[in-house]
Amino acid sequence: MNLAAATNESLAHTSNVLIYSAMAVYTLAFLAHIAEWVLGSRSKVGRTAAALTPSGARTAAASAVKVQVKQQGGGTAVLDKPKVITRSAVGARDVPDGPGAAGGDVQGDLYGRIAVSLTTLAFLVEAAGVVARALSVQRAPWGNMYEFSITFSTVAVGAYLGFLVARKNIRWLGLPLVTTVLLDLGIATTWLYTDSDQLVPALHSYWLWIHVSTAIFCGAVFYIGAVGTLLYLFRDAYESKLARGEQPGAFARSVLERLPAAASLDKLSYRVNAAVFPLWTFTIIAGAIWAGDAWGRYWGWDAKEVWSFITWVAYAAYLHARATAGWKGRKAAYIALVAFGCWLFNYYGVNIFVSSKHSYAGV
Repeated sequence: MNLAAATNESLAHTSNVLIYSAMAVYTLAFLAHIAEWVLGSRSKVGRTAAALTPSGARTAAASAVKVQVKQQGGGTAVLDKPKVITRSAVGARDVPDGPGAAGGDVQGDLYGRIAVSLTTLAFLVEAAGVVARALSVQRAPWGNMYEFSITFSTVAVGAYLGFLVARKNIRWLGLPLVTTVLLDLGIATTWLYTDSDQLVPALHSYWLWIHVSTAIFCGAVFYIGAVGTLLYLFRDAYESKLARGEQPGAFARSVLERLPAAASLDKLSYRVNAAVFPLWTFTIIAGAIWAGDAWGRYWGWDAKEVWSFITWVAYAAYLHARATAGWKGRKAAYIALVAFGCWLFNYYGVNIFVSSKHSYAGV
């Protein structure tokens, strides 16, 4: 059978057009995010500095609440509820979150809304391109590095939009996300592009849908955790400098002040990494089962298998570090970044630089 004849070239071309169109819209979203950060009001900037100075330190005590309790004689007694001090995680500074991005006035919020709207439009266009690619060959659209890349960026943006729908303070992620997506799609279309075609017989399995789709989803969520971790390190250093009475530079002050507090970024990163770690465990198990069906062995120390396991160990070490009192904060954050670096090498490095059984799909 001529496998090339099974490819719908018209749909394959439509997919390419949609991906390039999505890149154009992502570029507009990138510019809107830049405008949001640069032109937005700075009226809310400076709250961290105020919170870390004695004159502006917050006392997060709850005000007295009157509770009326009926007495046996029909009267009432007014009781004062004990004052409760609410603080961040143990060892963290009790400082407020920034406005989330450059917003804070009508102009900044307008640019932010335009950026999110453009990102949503680009996501829909890119998702349509992924679907068209799948329909062109009647299979899962992640049979090679190009398809994996366009699907990965689509899922990453979808996860970001999902957090926004859930009303999470995560609009600050928009600029680094769109920048990364443009870089990912640029690499995919320039160096990783592969013509739409059928796969080798070993990949014709329902495990292609299960194993690779979970790997893509895990990578997208790990990415959000990694960005949060990286920004946590910058924000934590910024807060530490203010707490010592030092004055950060104007650029650092205008950018980092708009981010959530270091404790909030740290908590977000930990939660998303912890939530997706069991799914990454399932990804490795599913891959082993598929390997047993396709190659007659569950584990063969192939480069992709080894680096998947290394990534698992790195994230397990991070989660363990978070549960150990002496390894919270910056030390655990460094482990999280190393873990995501392992995932990235498994994503790009193994396929491009290492000879592996997983290289049969081509770059």
